[in-house]
Amino acid sequence: MSKEDLFEGRGISLNYPLGDVLVPALTNLEFKIQSGRFTCLAGPSGSGKSTLLNLLGLIEPLQKGDLFYFGKSLVGLPEAEMNRIRRHEIGFVFQSFHLIDVLSAEENVEYFLARQGKPAQERMTAARTALEWVGLADHRHKRPQQMSGGQRQRVALARALAKNPKVIIADEPTANLDSKTGAEVLALLQRICREHGHSVVMASHDPQAIGLADRVIRLRDGCCVEEA
Repeated sequence: MSKEDLFEGRGISLNYPLGDVLVPALTNLEFKIQSGRFTCLAGPSGSGKSTLLNLLGLIEPLQKGDLFYFGKSLVGLPEAEMNRIRRHEIGFVFQSFHLIDVLSAEENVEYFLARQGKPAQERMTAARTALEWVGLADHRHKRPQQMSGGQRQRVALARALAKNPKVIIADEPTANLDSKTGAEVLALLQRICREHGHSVVMASHDPQAIGLADRVIRLRDGCCVEEA
């Protein structure tokens, strides 16, 4: 494995139960995702993109095969260490934003920093810096219902960025946005990768997203069919 490899999968398979039948979601996947790059997992609905992202984000447990993170196998890693990596080293962006309605933009960003145990002043500074970076410094006191879909997704980006993660995992981040707003969010993700040096791994079937990525891994029916 190269020192630049962020993730490497070897023989990864995963099944979901459907009644008395096991339905394959991923089948014998082999892949490498390099650190510091914008990687897109592309494919139609049901191809396994989101399932693979959940594995990479340590949300879904590995069933078969081996997954390496910066050269270290995650198989058998203690739950406490998995939680530490997920909490401190991975930022998440979802298509449905997952903001807390009763909190302001700044408070939404600070909330997860508080769960990391960061002191109040550090949380405030990190939240305001991240919101300024995504162009929402003047909207930091607004609540989600007072913002557009694009602004809410930028708050979600700021939330992921504020904890200074090693990788940002983005699952269909433009799915609920119009094409213009989606393009703005994609441009921010690209800048996060190129200017901040964060790795970005995104699942999408959006041609704009695929075109901006440094590398594309195409999935179909749970199998890797092409890497470019």
